[in-house]
Amino acid sequence: MYTAQGKIDQNELLKQHLPAVRRQALALQVKLPSGVELDDLIQAGTLGLLDAMGRFDPKAGASFATFASQRIRGAMIDELRSRDWLPRSVRRQARAMDACVHKLEQRNGRPAEEPEIAAEMGISLTEYQELLADTNCGYLLPFEEVVEEQGEPEDDSDGLQSPMARLLGEEHRERIKAAIEALPEREKLMITLYYQEELNLKEIGAVLGVSESRVCQLHSQAVSRMRARLAD
Repeated sequence: MYTAQGKIDQNELLKQHLPAVRRQALALQVKLPSGVELDDLIQAGTLGLLDAMGRFDPKAGASFATFASQRIRGAMIDELRSRDWLPRSVRRQARAMDACVHKLEQRNGRPAEEPEIAAEMGISLTEYQELLADTNCGYLLPFEEVVEEQGEPEDDSDGLQSPMARLLGEEHRERIKAAIEALPEREKLMITLYYQEELNLKEIGAVLGVSESRVCQLHSQAVSRMRARLAD
């Protein structure tokens, strides 16, 4: 791993960790719309690996594999976010959906049902479910999006968080956990299968006894509920 001069052999590192780029790209692709190409993820991940090689400090304590894995995944997610493929009109409707969900659940003290949300938005149930399918593409990896929007505590120069940062980080995690717990049982199970068990949409559909497209709708609806609750 090191040259005769005691420096990190970057060519050897690149050769050793390129397979990890492909593995992460494959694991991510199964969660994404079919229009996302594997090669695009691999290209972004490879740039993340090169960035990790340039930034890695052996004295920081973390292993290169751990550091590189974070950079690879981060580069892939940045690539997905940069595409911004959701039309402005759909984004506007998605915000309206979040607002309606929040309003109904505040008023009724329970999770809003799909016909109620559709009626509040002034659209048919079919139109509402089509909106759920459209917005699913814009809700890639929603936990990461939630962290990005709410603000993630940053590490200090030694890689250790201050007591206040740790407190804020813990509070944020507790809010996310509470938002998940408040979901209807079916959506809670879907979130668990998707993010903890890492099942793909087809596998979740088999567990729930619904189609893949219905899983996408449930996913969008769960994320809308969580975003509404976290914004409260």
